[in-house]
Amino acid sequence: MNKPAFQILVKKKIERMMRSVPPSVQDAFAALRDDLEEKGPYQPDWPNYSPLGNDTYHCHLSYSYVACWEWKQGTIIIEVIYAGSREGAPYDTKKSQR
Repeated sequence: MNKPAFQILVKKKIERMMRSVPPSVQDAFAALRDDLEEKGPYQPDWPNYSPLGNDTYHCHLSYSYVACWEWKQGTIIIEVIYAGSREGAPYDTKKSQR
């Protein structure tokens, strides 16, 4: 079996949150983790995928749920920094620093 190209880090808080969302969102998050591990941080095939700046990216897991991750170029570590409702997502880091 081939070694994954990237290492995915997910905080326990995010893993707990994902257990409380609908099964379809859990499945989408698992698929995203697999894609991140195999293909890296650039995920243009995912709905509403976009770079957010400052080495941060996001996509939709469903209409109501999103995931955000960080990746520093030159590393193999991708950290999922958020998975949950769109309303709580850290889309604009400048806004959250005000």
